[in-house]
Amino acid sequence: MKFFYRYQAAFYKAFLCLVTTALVVYMLPRGASFKYEIQEGKPWQYETLLAPYDFPIQKSKEELSREREALEASVPRYFSVQDETLTSILNYFDEYARTLPATPEHNAVLINWRTVIEEIYAVGVISDAQIIAENETVAMVNDTRQSKTSIADLYNEKEAKDILLSQLAVFGSDVLSEATLQYLLSLIVPNIYFDEELTLQFKSIAVAGIIPIRGLVTKGTRIIAKGEVIEGEKLQRLKSLQQEFESQTWTQSNTTWIILGYSLLVLVPVLLLFVFLWRTRKMVFENNKRLTFLCLNVLLMVMLTKVVIDVDPQYVYAVPICMLPLLMRTFFDTRIALFTLLTTLFLIAFLVPNSFEFIYLQIMAGILASLTVNDLYRRAKLFISVGLIVGLYAISYVAFTLIHDGNLLQLSYEVLLLFVINGLAILFVQPLIYIFEKVFGLVSDASLLELSDTNSKLLRELADKAPGTFQHSLQVANIAEAAANAIGANTLLTRVGALYHDIGKLKNPVFFSENQATYSPHEDLEPEVSAKIIIDHVINGITNARKSKLPDRVIDFIRTHHGTTTVLFFLQQAQQINPDIDVEQFQYPGPKPFSKETAIVMISDGVEAASKSLKEPTAEKIVAFVDKIVNRLMDENQFLEANITLREIETVKKVLTEKLISSYHLRVSYPE
Repeated sequence: MKFFYRYQAAFYKAFLCLVTTALVVYMLPRGASFKYEIQEGKPWQYETLLAPYDFPIQKSKEELSREREALEASVPRYFSVQDETLTSILNYFDEYARTLPATPEHNAVLINWRTVIEEIYAVGVISDAQIIAENETVAMVNDTRQSKTSIADLYNEKEAKDILLSQLAVFGSDVLSEATLQYLLSLIVPNIYFDEELTLQFKSIAVAGIIPIRGLVTKGTRIIAKGEVIEGEKLQRLKSLQQEFESQTWTQSNTTWIILGYSLLVLVPVLLLFVFLWRTRKMVFENNKRLTFLCLNVLLMVMLTKVVIDVDPQYVYAVPICMLPLLMRTFFDTRIALFTLLTTLFLIAFLVPNSFEFIYLQIMAGILASLTVNDLYRRAKLFISVGLIVGLYAISYVAFTLIHDGNLLQLSYEVLLLFVINGLAILFVQPLIYIFEKVFGLVSDASLLELSDTNSKLLRELADKAPGTFQHSLQVANIAEAAANAIGANTLLTRVGALYHDIGKLKNPVFFSENQATYSPHEDLEPEVSAKIIIDHVINGITNARKSKLPDRVIDFIRTHHGTTTVLFFLQQAQQINPDIDVEQFQYPGPKPFSKETAIVMISDGVEAASKSLKEPTAEKIVAFVDKIVNRLMDENQFLEANITLREIETVKKVLTEKLISSYHLRVSYPE
């Protein structure tokens, strides 16, 4: 159990790696992978391919669709004959006839009409709305009897009524009153109705008889030669071979081996991602929450692609893959963004058709996204970046179309529309950033911009209780920001870290020289006690920051701005009394700076604070003074864990020197 607790972080990373691999493998296609990539319209780049075994030639989707349409068209529409309609009409007719006067004229007309109605319905009456063409042949179903007839042989409602009206010419048009005439004509209704369910049933039976194959390729037959264009019959034979291969390979006996192969192929890029973070971004690798966030985004992008492909593979270009590097660039840096993008695309390549074109488009767009959005909180830059990404998609697609077809006649505007939809989806990265910040405790440039407001609650409290410290923090923020800009570090993060690095002094502000007027309470304390009060401002700062819910990236500046240096003034006082005193009592707890930004704030804090002690400063004194401060920090190995170079440290020294000289309104003395 102790062993588990000791290495629980390592166990969690191994578990996360395995779970990520397992979930990706679960989303991969349930079939063996054909070792050849079939790209329609492009030359066959592999060796001449002979049939390894006998296999049937599958009909293409277009052939099956045409055959299905032809069979469905050959099935006539089915109509049901309802005999009860005539019975109902005659009942109403006889009942109404009994209400009429029993004169010879009425009786003759009614008997004649009754006979004609029976003759009409013996043929059948169909509704005008159900007539498509006069010469259409339809199937008539009456109970179990079925027959075919032409629509032209049936009566419609108007024809039936006209026949009845024509009979009045023999008996006289005034025999029946207008009311009687209209009522009797209203009894004429269709007795033949279109049976959609029965028609669909017979069409399904016809389509079920389609044979999906149209030939056989025997073993040893040449399918395609190297250099031949993949089209027509060659394309269909290749697809048939692929389908036969996958159906034969994916059997119960070798399922385990295929899954094992997929697992190894997926595990490699996932492991490489972990190794990359371990070797180059240890702060991310050691933070399990950040590592989980990174793996979750990889899985979400693979899952989104899987869902879209299951719906329709043509929609794959609408998947906002570039959202991934934008998120990684927001919370980490460009290298992590690009490496994560590559890892994700290698996994997605198992899912998408024409994987080369897809991977090319997404890598180019991902690189563009990573390089064009340095400060995502600026909405204009996000819109510009999305516009550039969509433009790159479109240009690349046009280029591939030219390569495949030699012209733009086959250019699909639907694909171009998918690129636009992709760009619109990328805009949703802003709300996603906010959600991930809250869930994983990360910090984006938008949050840093809010924290840089000096009217925030914590900074206002610092200005009220420790005005000297507040002014010191502002000065450090200004010079540190300039230094960060000079070496290409994150200027916004550096400024925010500098503003909050000394908030621990809120607890005992009077014990710090910048808040003192004339009297120092350290004059009445032992050096060890004074040193502890000074050192504790780091711990107090971390406590205040956590209570105020500052992000961890900002708290890092509070922890590291003194590194493992000593409180030199009180250490020297104590050594005058006791040369053998324990130096650790006067040492800050650390850790040392571990990034360019934290290293810059350490240098800026030390230089700005110590510059207040300069008497009669000159430009030459300031140059020597800055060199002394930075060299002391380097001698104490404070920058060993920060990814800052000696060249960058020299640049920082130069910027800080210029800022101090400017603040004292000095100029360098030139020889006469």
